[in-house]
Amino acid sequence: MGLIREIRVLTRGRDWRGRSRLPRSANGHQTAEPAREFPTGWARTRTAHAARRAVQRAVLTPLTWTQTKPEVTGVDRLAGLTGPVVLVANHSSHLDAPLILGSLPPHLADRVAVGAAADYFFDARWRAAVTALVFNAFPVERYRSSRLRSLAPYLLARGWSLLLFPEATRSEDGWMSTLRLGAAHLCVSRQVPAVPIALRGTYAAMPRGRNWPTPGRPRVVVRYGTPLFPSEGEETRRFNTRLADSISRLWAEEELGWYESLRAEQRGELSLPTGPPAASWRRIWESSRPLPRTEPPHTWR
Repeated sequence: MGLIREIRVLTRGRDWRGRSRLPRSANGHQTAEPAREFPTGWARTRTAHAARRAVQRAVLTPLTWTQTKPEVTGVDRLAGLTGPVVLVANHSSHLDAPLILGSLPPHLADRVAVGAAADYFFDARWRAAVTALVFNAFPVERYRSSRLRSLAPYLLARGWSLLLFPEATRSEDGWMSTLRLGAAHLCVSRQVPAVPIALRGTYAAMPRGRNWPTPGRPRVVVRYGTPLFPSEGEETRRFNTRLADSISRLWAEEELGWYESLRAEQRGELSLPTGPPAASWRRIWESSRPLPRTEPPHTWR
């Protein structure tokens, strides 16, 4: 019986230790299955557009505004924008997209498509359908191994503005990381302006791991910067640097104010707010501080 068992093992391509007798290099090449792309064109039809406007105006924006205390500045800088633009913002919370969509002027808000991580928001069909409907989202691959075609140039060519987060993922500690070149490349190659946006307080209000904002209506700030137009012959990296500098200045306005942040930028004292060189707990502690409230304290009589 033992001999029969050994013969069976050998005939199955295994040696006496159970290891394969065929080298891995001799195995035939197996082509990886192409990535499946979730269709999002239906989310830009008239019916879906009407449903999205109703959901955003009746549910999403009121809910965000009742759970947080948003302060929006710089919207007047967007009044003259009529064509497609690329909205570029830092990213540290699931509150970021609702805050921007709820504070944009109507002529831009009605024609915005949001880039969302394909491996997170489009990994399950139900989540992909909800994300596409509510946010007019389209999948964006965060890794170079991607085989999905980018819809961003297609959408820009058809008059849609884009909301992109060039850090590619939510911040793990509330501080910013380097901006990837994708958004800047779109602006330079398609000759469309970029609108820098700085979001403050959203990490403290709803960091990673939370499914609902913290109690007490924490103050959050949305600051829109002056639109940046690519210069003739400007390289992508140079334009990306200008974008990062603009977001850095908008970020600094919370501590320095508008005028002082401009002076600091002119002196070359500002840089991307990547946080203090400290342990992760200290970085999180610093970024989790609630933003101070701007209204004067109540006087009790």
